Amino acid sequence: MTLSTSRLHLNCPAPSPVDGKMASQDCDALNMDPDMELLSDEELEREAEGFKEQGNAFYINKDYAEAFNYYSKAIDMCPKNASYYGNRAATLMMLYRYREALEDSQQAVRLDNDFMKGHLREGKCHLSLGNAMAASRCFQRVLELEPDNSQAQQELKNAESILEYEKMAEIGFEKRDFRMVVFCMDRALEAAAACHRFKILKAECLALLGRYAEAQSVASDILRIDSTNADALYVRGLCLYYEDCIEKAVQFFVQALRMAPDHDKARLACRDAKALKAKKEEGNTAFKEGNYDAAYELYSEALTIDPNNIKTNAKLYCNRATVGSKLKRLEQAIEDCTKAIKLDETYVKAYLRRAQCYMDTEQYEEAVRDYEKVYQTEKTKEHKHLLKHAQLELKKSKRKDYYKVLGVNKNATEDEIKKGYRKRALLHHPDRHSGASPELQKEEEKKFKEVGEAFSVLSDPKKKSRYDSGQDLEDDGMNVGDFDANNIFKAFFGSPGGFSFEASGPGNFFFQFG
Repeated sequence: MTLSTSRLHLNCPAPSPVDGKMASQDCDALNMDPDMELLSDEELEREAEGFKEQGNAFYINKDYAEAFNYYSKAIDMCPKNASYYGNRAATLMMLYRYREALEDSQQAVRLDNDFMKGHLREGKCHLSLGNAMAASRCFQRVLELEPDNSQAQQELKNAESILEYEKMAEIGFEKRDFRMVVFCMDRALEAAAACHRFKILKAECLALLGRYAEAQSVASDILRIDSTNADALYVRGLCLYYEDCIEKAVQFFVQALRMAPDHDKARLACRDAKALKAKKEEGNTAFKEGNYDAAYELYSEALTIDPNNIKTNAKLYCNRATVGSKLKRLEQAIEDCTKAIKLDETYVKAYLRRAQCYMDTEQYEEAVRDYEKVYQTEKTKEHKHLLKHAQLELKKSKRKDYYKVLGVNKNATEDEIKKGYRKRALLHHPDRHSGASPELQKEEEKKFKEVGEAFSVLSDPKKKSRYDSGQDLEDDGMNVGDFDANNIFKAFFGSPGGFSFEASGPGNFFFQFG
């Protein structure tokens, strides 16, 4: 059978309630109304048949609740009549009460093992509940009684398909191919619509795929029917756990363990949830106390507890990045933020943290990109301000860095700027390199002019203010190219006779001031 093309055939007719064969005519007075005890067996049989006929009429009119009531009355009068149980089983199937229908079907074939419709209905109930092996045995029994029964032949194929999908799902789960498991369970549920086991497996895999709303919906549907279902409680807890609602998740895991103390998955998940919560809180406490090295280690330990908890791990990576930035491990912090974003692309805090690290390492283009992403997500005044600041720093970074030219930092004082100019101007003065190659002379002359240009801007309060704020210096007539580096040098060091460059050997010079 090719599973990719074979779908379960479900266009079978609804179970017919009218079973012409009366498997047993024995009627007794068990649970009978006292007034009925005076009736003969023949009269009881007639009464029971009357109730059955009324039940049939209600069934045909799709009033299954009333049909159920009348078939029950017939059973009360003749509790050893297989056809009555068969009819009530058909009605229960239409009411989607497959477990009760299964009990009636089984009772019917216990009373009459040759009751073909009883075996067929038992098989359908088993199939709907996901018991494909048991269903196959029932359909095979039908084919023993009626070898050409087309409905049994088709249902047997459906049961075989379900067994194949179960096998594929098991292999997929072992390989952590959760999408394959969901696909297989969807196909299986087409015939086994009432199988809680298939629904739970599907829900668990949906949770592991991060499709929490779908998983929660499946688990909640089961809990509405059976509030004590340990598997459904476990899946609810799993969804909360993966959504970083760890405290609530633990409550569901504990409840599942009360219902089923040997539920291994709930026990392991509860253990991991408690360990993760405790380790994360220890890291938070260490961070608040300023013990950054300890916080870094604790967050690292927490990250090893459960690699599958994407949302919590994203927060842990971001927390560790915050600690890393405090410890001046900026590249590591950037890497941690990137890992957090990879786990959760909507995690705004991780983008903000990484952007700040990019700013601190002067990677302005990357910072602008992250701030743009944040502002597109949350258009707040604060985010707009951060974006504009990063754009300004990017613009400034593309100009000549006059502070760097003078070898001083951006917070340099007036004296530090003068000292920087003195050192660099003397280092690159053309006279110092008069004996060098033409290429080197040209390069040093260029650097000498840049030093003069930098000093002309940073030594002028107005120009420096405009430069620091990122404004164009050419505005308001401030042409930075309109200067003479030699004149600046002379003005700074005094008259030309105030100093001289003298060679002390090949390529070596010293300065002599008058």
